[in-house]
Amino acid sequence: MNKKEKIWGLTILIIILLGYLIPYTLLSNVAKWYGSFLLWTVLAILIIAANYMLTKDWSDEE
Repeated sequence: MNKKEKIWGLTILIIILLGYLIPYTLLSNVAKWYGSFLLWTVLAILIIAANYMLTKDWSDEE
């Protein structure tokens, strides 16, 4: 695992942790369900983008 993969892996881990921390801390007083839903949608898009950046250079050729 090279340095670039470690950085993207750590980025993904941080985004996943934010998906748990933000709704139960910063958004805990928001009564509408779409507050967390919007957050989770944005975080999902960020995870997809990070996974793309992590795996775009992978190939069978070495």
